[in-house]
Amino acid sequence: MITGDESRSDLWDANDVARYIKAGRSWVYHQAEAGKIPHLRIGALLRFDPAAVKAFARGEVARGGKVLSMRPRNDAERE
Repeated sequence: MITGDESRSDLWDANDVARYIKAGRSWVYHQAEAGKIPHLRIGALLRFDPAAVKAFARGEVARGGKVLSMRPRNDAERE
């Protein structure tokens, strides 16, 4: 949820993004899946960096998303 004292590490969900840009939640999901809104995929969940969403709303951010793996990495993958 969006609050006035949000920390920089908090991520928004689609409801928060929709509320900020005054659009429907389903529109946010469709735009994110199309690669038009910057987002993070954490498993099956979509999460959004508030700073990236605000920059997107101002037209300042490149499109696309990033997939985050939830499985632990071994030493060989880190190099």
